[in-house]
Amino acid sequence: MESQDEQTSGAKAADDTHADIYGEDGAVLPSFLAQIGAAIADRDTLTLKREVDDLHQSELGDLLEALHPEQRRALVELLGADFDFSALTEVDEAIRRDIVDNMPNEQIAQGMQDLDSDDAVYILEDLEKEDQDEILSQLPFTERIRLRRSLDYPEETAGRRMQTEFVAVPPFWTIGQTIDYMREDKNLPERFSQIFVIDPSFKLLGAIDLDQILRTKRATKVEEVMHETRHAIPATMDQEEAAREFEQYDLLSAAVVDENERLVGVLTIDDVVDVIQQEAEEDLLRMGGVGDEELSDSILSTSRSRVPWLLVNLLTAFLAASVIGLFDRTIEHIVALAVLMPIVAGMGGNAGSQTMTVTVRALATKDLDIYNAGRIIRREMGVGSINGIIFAVLIGIVAAAWFRDPNLGGIIAAAMIINMFVAALAGILIPLLLDRFKIDPAVASAVFVTTVTDVVGFFAFLGLATWWFAVP
Repeated sequence: MESQDEQTSGAKAADDTHADIYGEDGAVLPSFLAQIGAAIADRDTLTLKREVDDLHQSELGDLLEALHPEQRRALVELLGADFDFSALTEVDEAIRRDIVDNMPNEQIAQGMQDLDSDDAVYILEDLEKEDQDEILSQLPFTERIRLRRSLDYPEETAGRRMQTEFVAVPPFWTIGQTIDYMREDKNLPERFSQIFVIDPSFKLLGAIDLDQILRTKRATKVEEVMHETRHAIPATMDQEEAAREFEQYDLLSAAVVDENERLVGVLTIDDVVDVIQQEAEEDLLRMGGVGDEELSDSILSTSRSRVPWLLVNLLTAFLAASVIGLFDRTIEHIVALAVLMPIVAGMGGNAGSQTMTVTVRALATKDLDIYNAGRIIRREMGVGSINGIIFAVLIGIVAAAWFRDPNLGGIIAAAMIINMFVAALAGILIPLLLDRFKIDPAVASAVFVTTVTDVVGFFAFLGLATWWFAVP
C-alpha cells in the first residue's frame, strides 16, 4: 500500500497538472492556449506531443473547443497517429464534424481501432453513409460487425449508446474457469463490473457481479451464484427511458438485448450520465425555441434554427395585438390602460412559464401521469388563485395611488386574479394535452402558454374596463 505521504504527493501532482491547464474559472488558461498556439504556428510537433500527451480526453476536448478552427485542424494534423480520438466525444457536434471532415478516412479508421465501440459509434454516426462504409471496410471483421450492428439501431436508442465489448460465460463454467478466462483473454474490455451468463444461442440467462466472484470458491459453478438480470434493456428502448432505469434502480451497468433476448451489448453509467446531460440540454434549448443549437455553430445555421420559432411568436403576437385592437376606443378614452395592460399580461406569462417548466420536467421524468394529474391540476389552480390574489392587492393599490382612481385599481386587480388563475391552468393543461397527442411539450408549450396569457390578460383587463366605465 502507498504511504500517506505518497498519496498526498500524488494528489498534489494531479492538482498541479490540472492547475497548469485550467484557471480558477474552469476555462483553459490563456497562457496554455498561447503556448499551444505558438507550437502550432512553428509546427513544433515534439512540443505539441509533450504538452498534449498527458491530457485526459476531456481536457483535450476543452483544448480543441478553445482553439480557433484553423489551429484545431493543424493540431490534429500535427499529432497524426498520436491524436486521441476519444477527445472527439467531448466536443460539440459542429467541432467534431469540422475535425473529422478534414481528416482522411484512413486516419479515422486507424483511430477507431483504439476506441471503445460506443465511442466509435458516437463519432461514426455523424458521418455520411459513404464515409461510414469506407471506414468500416478498413476495420477488422469482428469490430466492423459490432459497429455496424450498433449503427443499424435508431438514433438515441440504447442500441446506439451501448458498448459491444462485454464479458460473457456459459452457466456450466466454474468460478475458477471464469477467473482464468479473464486473466488470459487479451480482448476483454478495459473496465467492467458484471459478467453475463448466456446459453449457446447468446440468450441472456443472468449475471454475476465481480465482487460476488471474488467471494466465491473456484469450484463453484457459475449457474449456482448467478442472479437474474431483472433490468435488461431492449436495444430499441429510447436512451432517455434507459437512463431512467439506471436512475430508478441505481444501476452501474445493464445488459442490452435484442428482440429475441439475446445479449448484444452493455450500457454503462458513464454513457448514461452523458445521455442525462444531453437530454436535459435538449429540453432546455427546446423550451427556449432554439432547437439543438451549439455554441460552435455558424452564424447562418444559428439564425436558421431560431427563425421558425420567432416566426411563430410573431404570429401569436399579432393575435394578442388583435385583441387590443378590439378595445381601441376604450384605450383612447382611458390612456392609463395602455400603461398598465402589459403588467397583467407579463405577470400571467411569468406565472404560466413557472407552471409549464415544472410540468414539462415532471412529464419528462414520468413523475406526472394520469393517476396524479387531477391532484396536480387542483394544486396549480390553488397556487394560481393565491398568487393572483396577492399580486392583485399589490398592483391594485399601486395603480389606484398612481392614477388616483380606485376604480382603475379594482379593475386591474380583478384582471390579475383572472389571468394568474388561467396562467396556472394553461401552464399544466397545455403540456399535458401536447403530451397526449405525442407532441413534445418542451418544444411547443411555451408558445401556446404565452399566447393564452397574453390574450386572456388583455381581454380581461380591457374588457372589464370597457364594461365598468361604459365606454361606447
